[in-house]
Amino acid sequence: MKIFGERLKEIREESKLTQTEFAKVFGTSKSNINKWESGVHAPNLETVVRLAVFFKVPTDYLLGLMKYEDL
Repeated sequence: MKIFGERLKEIREESKLTQTEFAKVFGTSKSNINKWESGVHAPNLETVVRLAVFFKVPTDYLLGLMKYEDL
């Protein structure tokens, strides 16, 4: 899930949120955010959907099925 982590980090940083700030707002730990962004772990499907809604992007974008230009 390398592309997922890269995309999550990209949109988090575009939103001007640190991992700590985002974890607090999203209701998870900084450790989880770090693991998702580094590709160590992947969130479950429900969390992927919640992330997409939070950042107002399609799940397909987070999963690497579409390009940023297609948003």
